[in-house]
Amino acid sequence: MTPAFIPSPPQGVWELGPIPVRAYALAILLGIFVAIWITDKRWQARGGQSGQIADVALWAVPAGIIGARLYHVMTDWSTYFGEGGLGFVAALKIWQGGLGIWGAVAGGALGAWYACRRYGLLLPPLGDALAPGLAVAQAIGRWGNWFNQELFGEPTTLPWGLEIDPANRPAGYEQFETFHPTFLYESLWCLFVAVAVWWLDRRFQMGHGRVFATYVALYTLGRFFWELLRIDDATLILGIRVNVFTSVVVFVGAIAYILISRRYAPGREETVYRPGREPVSASA
Repeated sequence: MTPAFIPSPPQGVWELGPIPVRAYALAILLGIFVAIWITDKRWQARGGQSGQIADVALWAVPAGIIGARLYHVMTDWSTYFGEGGLGFVAALKIWQGGLGIWGAVAGGALGAWYACRRYGLLLPPLGDALAPGLAVAQAIGRWGNWFNQELFGEPTTLPWGLEIDPANRPAGYEQFETFHPTFLYESLWCLFVAVAVWWLDRRFQMGHGRVFATYVALYTLGRFFWELLRIDDATLILGIRVNVFTSVVVFVGAIAYILISRRYAPGREETVYRPGREPVSASA
């Protein structure tokens, strides 16, 4: 054992009578509430009204959770449906861990798109208002992986190595005690992304979805390296984790969007409302 290390929590579930309270679920819920609060403040600063973000969240959050779980199961198919897999019922147990950020983004975007059409809002400024809060939510949510003792990296003797109980060590790594705390790396990186995106938006008055695209580009840049460290089971393409390829493709797409949109839609939107859907106070 290394002289110094990060201990893992002794448990991630507490029983309140017949109800299990899971740290993973609490971390996700806390992240969602913080993201909504931050987004609401930024949305009002862009010309929106208080409460509109909560209305959108009622559609976007459930869709995002469903999308996140679908992405996780699809990119880790063998764990659930391969030979000796956990099965269909296990694939539904979101509370036990396993959410994919790109599924959350896709599902959440679909839900937000529907809500924006329903309430007469523009989607790009909504994404720009959301970006820093989403990064903070990810930073909080990653601590659920710490409680679950999952998604850690390769063995390490660094003083910040994460101690993993023998029962949670992957096959072939039973003799190692401490591993790279990739949950912590990603959590700290997400906090950096949140601050960087907030500062860039404030400094350059970004709009038309470029704030969100900047968040995506910065997040995928870090995710690329964390994925290379992880040793949990995952679907591979040419011997490389599928999320590594996803990070590269999404990063390139985000950079391309920023460059193209700057040419055709410079500056920031004058309104966050769809044409003809401005509230009386906004259009007066």
